[in-house]
Amino acid sequence: MSNVNFLKKYHDLLADQLVAEKIPAATTILEQGDVAHNLYFIDQGCLRLWHNDGEKDITMQFFFAGQMVSAFESLYLATASLYSIETLETTTLYKLDRKALLGLMHRSEALQQDALNYICTRFINYQHYFLSRIKDSPAARYRELVANEPRIVARVPQHYIASYLGITAVSLSRIKNRRP
Repeated sequence: MSNVNFLKKYHDLLADQLVAEKIPAATTILEQGDVAHNLYFIDQGCLRLWHNDGEKDITMQFFFAGQMVSAFESLYLATASLYSIETLETTTLYKLDRKALLGLMHRSEALQQDALNYICTRFINYQHYFLSRIKDSPAARYRELVANEPRIVARVPQHYIASYLGITAVSLSRIKNRRP
């Protein structure tokens, strides 16, 4: 379910709970190690969710207008986040704090079900992402990205795309310059 549909469907529950924010590009809205206190509904812009393993940043996912983002494990369990979230473009979003979210979910079984469906879909996407990292070559991962997520290729800086694909920026450049 997209933000638009989610926000329309639950307008009466959410309207007075959402806080609108406009955030400049290259702004971290959640630091790895901090507890996630908010769920974000993206109105405009682009964000990335990433992990720093001490040596390098590993981009896990990109988010665009019409999507929701948070470090869900941290948000749900109120534990330290394994991820950071940062804006890649100037981003307008709506913020819903954890306490309000949990209260709303307690009051609405339909909201609980839609939240569960969204999280399950994200989990399934992560499974595909990790399996692709194991079974597919970097070139195959890039071709799949171009075919299935052209907005990432069009809007995200190359070094973040390389990180997402699990390769260096130099390797990505070589893959892009190869003839099919």
